[in-house]
Amino acid sequence: MIEDYGRLPGQLWLDGKLLPWGEAQLHVLSHALHYASSVFEGERAYGGKIFKEQEHTDRLIHSATTLGMEFPCSGEELSQARHAVLEANGIVDGYVRPVVWRGSEMMGISAQRNTIHIAVAAWEWPSYFSPEARLKGIRLALADWRRPSPETAPVNTKAAGLYMTCTLAKHAAERDGYDDALMLDHRGRVAETTGANIFFVRDGVIHTPVPDCFLDGITRRTAIGIAKANGIEVIEEVIMPDEISRAEEVFVTGTAAEVTPVSVIGQHTYKPGKICRLMIEEYAKLTCG
Repeated sequence: MIEDYGRLPGQLWLDGKLLPWGEAQLHVLSHALHYASSVFEGERAYGGKIFKEQEHTDRLIHSATTLGMEFPCSGEELSQARHAVLEANGIVDGYVRPVVWRGSEMMGISAQRNTIHIAVAAWEWPSYFSPEARLKGIRLALADWRRPSPETAPVNTKAAGLYMTCTLAKHAAERDGYDDALMLDHRGRVAETTGANIFFVRDGVIHTPVPDCFLDGITRRTAIGIAKANGIEVIEEVIMPDEISRAEEVFVTGTAAEVTPVSVIGQHTYKPGKICRLMIEEYAKLTCG
């Protein structure tokens, strides 16, 4: 477990050059800190290669553009930065975090003159959930916080501000002895966990919520492709909370979580079965060869 991400050894990339980790700083009056004008990506390197790298680049650019930020480099420069950071830190299998944010030239709601900054960091990170939790299946609480309506937030981006309620929901779940929380959307429909998409298995068919107010995750789309390639039907549909008890298997997907089974949602229990095992195995083959 990393104790302080601000004190890691090695180097990261900031605004076009590699710097010692501790020298990569931003001002306390950066707009991103006060007004959440920041977007990011979560990526994994397997064998020195970024999984779905172009998709992550496209989404980061989309997120920044949606928040009115002119992307500060080309996609090719970003790719070079990722791999430079991995090489500089000797990381073959790890987590990669590009982030784009507004600087400190203006302090207030308006930020038209603020410089747009970009950084890339990477570290070794084998699994988002503990090995014990992942093998048994993680335990999810039911969150009080909900995912917002598309009319109230840029829900199809990885904007930093969208994760405030996720942190609140995850902290509440962990205080109650759970690993994470299942969040509903603004209409009371099943949405996602605090950092991953969710899938339910019934009678050999996979059901997953329609991503109309939360991210259609890159790993989510990968998992759907794996399932279909293995002859498993996938239905994207509205799922209400009273339907989750009908599932036989449940799993979540995300760059950090990869494919992780779920053993508990609130008072409901599940046993990871053949579909969970198949999804884990096939995803590992896809990412690790």
